[in-house]
Amino acid sequence: MGTIGIVIAIALIVILAMKGYSIVFIAPLAAIVVIVTNGMDFFPSLIGNESSFMTGLAGFIINYFAVFLLGAILAQYIEKSGAAQSIAQKVLSITGTQKPFSVLVAVLVISAILTYGGISLFVVLFVVIPLAKPLFKELNIAWNLIVIPVFIGIGTFTMTMMPGTPSIQNVVPTKYLGTTLTAAPLMGFVATLVAIIVGLVYMRYALKKSIAEGNTFAPYAEGKEEALALKEKIPSFFLSILPILLLIVIIFIGSAMKVDNIVLIGLGAAILTAAVLFHRYIPSHKTALSLGANGSITPIFFTSAAVAFGVVITMAPGFKVISDFILGIPGNPLISLTIASAVLGAITGSASGGLGIAMEAFAQTYLDMGVNPDAMHRISAIASSVLTGLPHSGAVLSLFALAGLTHKNSFKYAFISMTLPIFIALIVALIIGITFY
Repeated sequence: MGTIGIVIAIALIVILAMKGYSIVFIAPLAAIVVIVTNGMDFFPSLIGNESSFMTGLAGFIINYFAVFLLGAILAQYIEKSGAAQSIAQKVLSITGTQKPFSVLVAVLVISAILTYGGISLFVVLFVVIPLAKPLFKELNIAWNLIVIPVFIGIGTFTMTMMPGTPSIQNVVPTKYLGTTLTAAPLMGFVATLVAIIVGLVYMRYALKKSIAEGNTFAPYAEGKEEALALKEKIPSFFLSILPILLLIVIIFIGSAMKVDNIVLIGLGAAILTAAVLFHRYIPSHKTALSLGANGSITPIFFTSAAVAFGVVITMAPGFKVISDFILGIPGNPLISLTIASAVLGAITGSASGGLGIAMEAFAQTYLDMGVNPDAMHRISAIASSVLTGLPHSGAVLSLFALAGLTHKNSFKYAFISMTLPIFIALIVALIIGITFY
């Protein structure tokens, strides 16, 4: 009955998320289903001071709030100053805007640069959509194709594969495994290369197929209008990219020197640099700081609610059946860890949420087995995102809402553009992990 209750709770999360309910509401509701069906003490399991839904939620916030806060503030400086727009326009000037595939490549590169520089995917969407839409309209490209380069750029290699990325998915394993943000660099770089190649091949195929079928921009002409007006006075490309480069350099050097909390140091330095360099382009520092601080609240509560649900699951007697099944998968332990991270990421619709649950439930067990922590870090991070391109994913819902698209006309692109590159890269990373680690 306990295991069945967990399955019911998971189904409840998926269904309600697809209907548009917030995970902050769904997660405690699903946790209650697990608690009741597993015969657990109700209030101690839900709001107790020891192991409970509430301590799981609070624990995640305690560990990662600073990352979300500083990342959101940096994102505001990059956005409000026009630095993101400057970077985007530079990339477009290099790739050109005359050919459909060049425009798609440019959108991918812009998305990747910004996310690897620690910028929130929501800010990236607000920058990319208004830049891309007029180009798609001018070249008569079907607007739903925007999903492919954006998701390859923000949701594949820059999120979990590239060593040094300040994404929360790359930060979470460090807390459990004692690793750094540059863990397993060989595995990460090779996986990145594979994901980029696969992504580009699929993007070209989808574009050719769309053109051959006669799809045009027209059916989407009445979609949601651009949410961000382009600025006239913006910093140069060099100034715009400088805080991002500084962040990346600090992370790499600090990780090599085993400096604690290096992502916080890097984000702090990048914010100070941005505040100085972009002073003349920022209407109000107070507004940027306030919007960044406020903007960090929703993402961290979304993720922490999913992790808190996972804490309740791992406490439930019925979870032992699931845990024993995962740990009993034959072969190298990295294979079972891959499956656990992928499944939990799919359940929550969040790579960071699923990864937090996987680390909480299995990290110490695998470390006790003698599994290499660097390999665990990179494999679990990549695996956590392989099935997050599902209908209830927050990233999918956000992009569709902003771009005026729907699951009916765009979901296939969202799912394939994330799942296919990550899956093939994950297989390659797993082979490297088993062979060299």
